Amino acid sequence: MKKKILVVDDEEIIRKTLELNLLDEGYRVDTAASGEEACTLLENGYNLIITDLMMEGVGGLDVLRRAKELDAGIIVFILTGYGELESAVEALRAGAEDYLLKPYNHDELLLRIGRVFEKQDMRATIDLYENILSICSECKKIRDDSDCEQGTGDWVSMEKYLSRTTGSSLSHGLCPDCYRRRLNELENFSERISRKEK
Repeated sequence: MKKKILVVDDEEIIRKTLELNLLDEGYRVDTAASGEEACTLLENGYNLIITDLMMEGVGGLDVLRRAKELDAGIIVFILTGYGELESAVEALRAGAEDYLLKPYNHDELLLRIGRVFEKQDMRATIDLYENILSICSECKKIRDDSDCEQGTGDWVSMEKYLSRTTGSSLSHGLCPDCYRRRLNELENFSERISRKEK
């Protein structure tokens, strides 16, 4: 699935150039001419936002903060001029992933975008594996990684794991299918014993 990028800049030439550069690389791109417009588009969900820092009204820092409120994992790049470096540092402290000086270098921009998308994909893969429970196919014990690094937990019985993670008390019984199967096994066993005794 193509990554989706929002470009925010009040200068049309920068906005249009960025849009065309990113479209050429195969990304899906939306643009906003102001911070206000960007904030209304954030609900559409983006993998990356590239926003100008200094805009009238709602600035790049405001767009950054609003984006992070909606999705803490969203990636934000700040575009800034040489005289605004102190504000760019403030943006990094507020959660921006990176900043680019205007005029930006095309190849450097694409390299940085590629790197952050690799990290984003890796994080998504790690999150997926963190939500998978490892169960032994032989003894049915579960590796409990809840209080330690992924993949290093103790192997515990299913009952102990469920009791620890849900706080529930467990009792043992047979479901209807297992009950019928067990009953058939017992009846077959009884018949064999009866035959041997005759």
